[in-house]
Amino acid sequence: MVSLDEKLTLPPASNRLSDAPSASRMAQGGFWELVKPSDLSAVFQPIVSLKDGAIFAYEALVRCSIPTFSPPVLFEHAAEARATGRLGRMIREIALPLCGGIPVFVNLHPNELEEGWIVRPDDPIYFHDHDVYLEITESAPLTHFELCQRVLREVCGRAGAHLVVDDLGAGYSNLNLIADLEPHVVKLDRKLVQNLHSKPRQQKVVQMVVRLCEELGASVVAEGIETMDEFNAVCDTGANYGQGYLLGRPAFPLPAVTWPRTAPQPTEPRRVRFARGA
Repeated sequence: MVSLDEKLTLPPASNRLSDAPSASRMAQGGFWELVKPSDLSAVFQPIVSLKDGAIFAYEALVRCSIPTFSPPVLFEHAAEARATGRLGRMIREIALPLCGGIPVFVNLHPNELEEGWIVRPDDPIYFHDHDVYLEITESAPLTHFELCQRVLREVCGRAGAHLVVDDLGAGYSNLNLIADLEPHVVKLDRKLVQNLHSKPRQQKVVQMVVRLCEELGASVVAEGIETMDEFNAVCDTGANYGQGYLLGRPAFPLPAVTWPRTAPQPTEPRRVRFARGA
């Protein structure tokens, strides 16, 4: 069998994209003239068990010191320059050494799956000493779905990583994507969580989505929990984990959990450890 390493054109170890068309090299050069490694940093937000407040994992989030480059804008520019693979690799090199010994969620831009960086055997995900969860945005189109699916499966197989479908409920939701990708975790978009307590019909929808994910073998993280009312409504849906400002803001060093006072108090927030492949 031909491996994905052979099917994809891998960037050379020097990080020079010498095999790309000259126009692309020029575009990439312009991007890297604007963004330097020293402009990037990482913060981490806890993902918390809604049952007892235990820390399940942290999500690594990129920050850029250039004022106009919020994370979405940063990746928009990188996508235009065909530089998302190198940018993603750089972020992992910054973030993963800062969270040794704990499970970590890292985001993958869909374009990264077509650029070859993630399958390089020297990528940091292959050396992290705990579980790595790779987040793919549910609402983003995968232009070469079969190739992307094979890349994800090979990376997860080689790295012992887990696949996460992110932002379920943002815009049109393709539930077939969950069935096809077989994710380990599904993250509900903030739009499904916002004011959930005041939307009975939406609560039923979320309950059904949670039940479907569980039947397909996926745990559910509710993102964007900001109020106690939203927290209680999310707990009522049966979601496994929560993430949001109410529970902990992104920061570094790794922030502790801000467990709601009216929720059952854990004796001590703990880090949940799972065997690889669990």
